[in-house]
Amino acid sequence: MKMRAAVFVGRGVIALREVPRPKPGYGEALVKVTATTICGTDVHILKGEYPVKPGLVVGHEPVGVIEELAPGVSGLAKGDRVVVGAITPCGQCGACLSGDGAQCGRGGEGYTTMGGWRFGNTIDGCQADYVVVPNAQANLARIPDGLADEDVLLCPDIMSTGFSAIERARVRIGDAVAVFAQGPIGLCATAGARLAGASLIIAVDSVPKRLEQAKRMGADVVLDHTQQDVVAEIRRLTNGGVDVAVEALGQQATFESCLRSVRPGGTVSSLGVYSGHLHVPLDAFAAGLGDITIITTLCPGGKERMRRLMNVVAAHRIPFRELVTHSFGLDRIEEAYDLFAHQRDGVMKIAVRP
Repeated sequence: MKMRAAVFVGRGVIALREVPRPKPGYGEALVKVTATTICGTDVHILKGEYPVKPGLVVGHEPVGVIEELAPGVSGLAKGDRVVVGAITPCGQCGACLSGDGAQCGRGGEGYTTMGGWRFGNTIDGCQADYVVVPNAQANLARIPDGLADEDVLLCPDIMSTGFSAIERARVRIGDAVAVFAQGPIGLCATAGARLAGASLIIAVDSVPKRLEQAKRMGADVVLDHTQQDVVAEIRRLTNGGVDVAVEALGQQATFESCLRSVRPGGTVSSLGVYSGHLHVPLDAFAAGLGDITIITTLCPGGKERMRRLMNVVAAHRIPFRELVTHSFGLDRIEEAYDLFAHQRDGVMKIAVRP
């Protein structure tokens, strides 16, 4: 049997192809994809900035319906609506059992350099009619009846990553937080800071619509970095620097701005996927004497993480669904990539519907 899939052909080319429909092995599930989306990481793959093998099916944010369950998976049934995290921990390795599921060793005893990110990286992903979910028992999360595909579409990656920036930085009630770049992940970090109890949330971007959206996601102050010295303004507003600065773009300039905006003893929480060299200026780093903590995040996955994120969605405290701005059928995936990669028409997230 055949199916349609978005395939990485080579640098600069992701194209719709007809490929064999996969068959799940022991402990796996075949999911019929009803919605997925395009991530900034997929654009890095398209540009050749992150290497994957030619012929790989891309995409790592699946929402769908169980089509087939292989032996070794219990408590689920064909026809169940499910969401699957972009990171698929095995639940059994040393990393998973130590609480570091994002860094899953995929069944081994230790850790791997790429962690638990497998979809569209080391195995075929979900921008396709069907996807095989590894370690399905640990990764298939049922979608509550009251939530539509669009409601949970950000859970696999964008919400999980944005929230994790706040969680790993240990934002406390009363903290001041600055979030640099208000793309989808940055907006979710802004929302996460609000939910965590930050008393001052400063959102930085240059796109008016994204700054407006940041206010709806929980920002108290929005700053346009093309119109003012945002580092100076952040330090003025906070009397010396924020407790936590979140880097959500993956650029040298925003990373440096985070370092310069955080107070001594504060935390820089980095979400960006960087390409090339990343430099740490001595003055911004206080020559290593500022007690500054730099942390990175690979979005947590697994069914329990997805369940908690869906609870947040169901509470309707934050308008997450507004971040899905465009919709395409799978047959228009190349057009969707062109729009998203060039950031036209106010695009934030695209729903792709096989």
